[in-house]
Amino acid sequence: MANVAKKVSWSGRDPRDDDDEDGDGPAGESTPLLNGTGHGARQFTPSSLLRTGQLSNVDLNEDVRELETELPRPYPNEIPHNEKLLSLKYESLDYDNSENQLFLEEERRINHAAFRTVEIKRWVICAMIGILTGLVACFIDIVVENLAGLKYRVVKDNIDKFTEKGGLSFSLLLWATLNASVVMVGSVIVAFIEPVAAGSGIPQIKCYLNGVKIPHVVRLKTLVIKVCGVILSVVGGLAVGKEGPMIHSGAVIAAGISQGRSTSLKRDFKIFEYFRRDTEKRDFVSAGAAAGVSAAFGAPVGGVLFSLEEGASFWNQFLTWRIFFASMISTFTLNSVLSVYHGNAWDLSSPGLINFGRFDNEKMGYTIQEIPIFIFMGVVGGILGALFNALNYWLTMFRIRYIHRPCLQVIEAMLVAAVTAAVGFVMIYCSRDCQPIQGSTVAYPLQLFCADGEYNSMATAFFNTPEKSVVNLFHDPPGSYNPMTLGMFTLMYFFLACWTYGLTVSAGVFIPSLLIGAAWGRLFGISLSYLTKGSGSSWPRAAPGLAVLQGWGLAWVWQLCLPLAPHRLWVTGSWCPVSCPQSRWRRAASPGGSDVLPASRGACVGILGCCSETEGPWVLSPAPISPWSFWALLTGGIVRMTLSLTVIMMEATGNVTYGFPIMLVLMTAKIVGDYFVEGLYDMHIQLQSVPFLHWEAPVTSHSLTAREVMSTPVTCLRRIERVGTVVDILSDTSSNHNGFPVVESNPNSTQVAGLRGLILRSQLIVLLKHKVFVERANLSLVQRRLKLKDFRDAYPRFPPIQSIHVSQDERECMIDLSEFMNPSPYTVPQEASLPRVFKLFRALGLRHLVVVDNRNEVVGMVTRKDLARYRLGKEGLEELSLAQT
Repeated sequence: MANVAKKVSWSGRDPRDDDDEDGDGPAGESTPLLNGTGHGARQFTPSSLLRTGQLSNVDLNEDVRELETELPRPYPNEIPHNEKLLSLKYESLDYDNSENQLFLEEERRINHAAFRTVEIKRWVICAMIGILTGLVACFIDIVVENLAGLKYRVVKDNIDKFTEKGGLSFSLLLWATLNASVVMVGSVIVAFIEPVAAGSGIPQIKCYLNGVKIPHVVRLKTLVIKVCGVILSVVGGLAVGKEGPMIHSGAVIAAGISQGRSTSLKRDFKIFEYFRRDTEKRDFVSAGAAAGVSAAFGAPVGGVLFSLEEGASFWNQFLTWRIFFASMISTFTLNSVLSVYHGNAWDLSSPGLINFGRFDNEKMGYTIQEIPIFIFMGVVGGILGALFNALNYWLTMFRIRYIHRPCLQVIEAMLVAAVTAAVGFVMIYCSRDCQPIQGSTVAYPLQLFCADGEYNSMATAFFNTPEKSVVNLFHDPPGSYNPMTLGMFTLMYFFLACWTYGLTVSAGVFIPSLLIGAAWGRLFGISLSYLTKGSGSSWPRAAPGLAVLQGWGLAWVWQLCLPLAPHRLWVTGSWCPVSCPQSRWRRAASPGGSDVLPASRGACVGILGCCSETEGPWVLSPAPISPWSFWALLTGGIVRMTLSLTVIMMEATGNVTYGFPIMLVLMTAKIVGDYFVEGLYDMHIQLQSVPFLHWEAPVTSHSLTAREVMSTPVTCLRRIERVGTVVDILSDTSSNHNGFPVVESNPNSTQVAGLRGLILRSQLIVLLKHKVFVERANLSLVQRRLKLKDFRDAYPRFPPIQSIHVSQDERECMIDLSEFMNPSPYTVPQEASLPRVFKLFRALGLRHLVVVDNRNEVVGMVTRKDLARYRLGKEGLEELSLAQT
């Protein structure tokens, strides 16, 4: 069993410091060895299955102890890491309400009007989530636009200056230095202040919504570092986007607002106290994630579906409406603020952080013959996505083993930033693809070695923010790029994006995949036009139709048919005797933009045909393959999203025509990609050894029962227990149990009765803090009866047991757990199959599932790690090892 040092994890913190806003104590799920191996050889005895009022033995593997003693240095040169292990440091969240007497009494006191007030508060919180998420998105967009514009103007002026004088190496040095400096700041604040803010944050939020507590994931400090980090990453020229981190930002905003206070700022506004529990916070975090997607792409429905497909593990109909409301408010807020910022207060034309521009939907269409092409595109996307994920997997493994120190992580980020600038400069320098600047919308045109009045086309893609490069590829007119430019850019940016994802910076992968797909799509269209030649004809004969009819320029498929009768054209799927009058001929340039073909081979503008007076009619049928399909194929191949990505694309572009082709491409890409490797987010969750529960148990796990899966022995408490025993159990650092079955037993007897309830560590700590002892109650020393509010006020950062002082006399007192325990915990018989246990645990969002025998006596406990350690591998059902990492 391999040991992983603390800097490998998302949080980069020691488990003892994991007092997260959504946590409740020390790390670890209280799973001792969790039946590591050899289930069949184990002998179960009553004494080994149950220990009442005693501490559980934690049998850690000897190789872990030896490895820990051999690594006295805090940062070893190499950290051994095994992907087939599960970390014991991750706790679960309590998504199941503890229906004790206090909870039931409060619910009974709430009348119908109070319930309506609670429901109204939910809607108010969702509105506040949408507003603040939209404002954060506006802040990111405006700051990135200004800082990136300043950087590119400085570099452009320097390049223009040294192009005339010579010494462009100084321009390269300036560009690389600016990139590395900005990225260094962004990486430092992430690596040294809040490591969980690295990346897009989607895997972390996905784990949180699944029921796993990731330390610091929804803290205010994480939000600040996330926003600042993504700004610096984009301005620093990395192959990243600012859209992905918006999902994490929205989730943090939701988690903070829903609690009505900030534990980081130590401010309690005394509002929304009813929602201070994991169940309510989970629902609001789902709304925040959806609002982040909506703000990023201007896709409210897509945000809801993303939260359902990729995020939330628990869902209901009422939650759907509230999440959709938060998404709509987020989009409207962003749209309104950016419209005012751009000077068009009444023109709500900026629904998301990335605006694809306007498309002429009337010219977009597809025919049945193109369906195989869409499927082929999906296959290519799945293969490319699998290649991207495989490369990133090995790169991440290398980082875990060797680049685990914060200083090394910062150096790597600076290196990638400098290499990105160097690659872009060299490709721009070597490119001779010059286009006329008149009529172009290039923000920072670089002339370099082009003639006056022209700009370097390669600079349009590299010398710009990724979002603007995507828009340029979508809307630049035909002939703006030659195939060599697009091919080299696609190849280099693919590897740069793969290298960049996983750095210790705040960044997303959506925009890089979009940009790669858009460039590859435009290249695909030009390549197909080269292949559609007549029998034995040369390339220029098909060029006129290409030059005029290339249209959107991203992906046109050309059908060049054999010569037929003069002036018969293939129009909208049928042969029509349409004439091509001389008045509608015009000269057309080749795709490179330099060769002008003879006038005798002109293009019949507006008829979608290409005629030749001297050599017969060349019949071309343009079939516009959706440019968004190309983004979809690569993004779907990388992250394996289907339904939500389809709707996001339709909403972001305002085009529903290509809904079916995009879905077809995404499904094909997912099927092909899953054959080779997991999706990017699932892969990184697995690399962090997180006990993530998928939708279903492994298909071959019916042979396992709860008796073989459960954790033993179980530490139980009596209904009336001695205070000293409770303190000793909670103080045992070797177990860190968080849930304790309560049994009916006489303190002077060793005979144990059946299960009576379940009580949590956090509840016991509150009881000890307020000294709710039987003797004090009898002497009237207890000032008031505890209420549910006392537990909510302590949530989420319950004090550690070490901070609670219990005198020697108090240790001899008794504590009655009857009023505070959950008297009806979920139980399962020990003969139940693993899939049945899994379904119950997963569907109800449980943290503890008690295993009982036919006499209702406790024989074991099933926790998240007991279920997550079984998965379907290449050779069948496999069991992961467990390590205290």
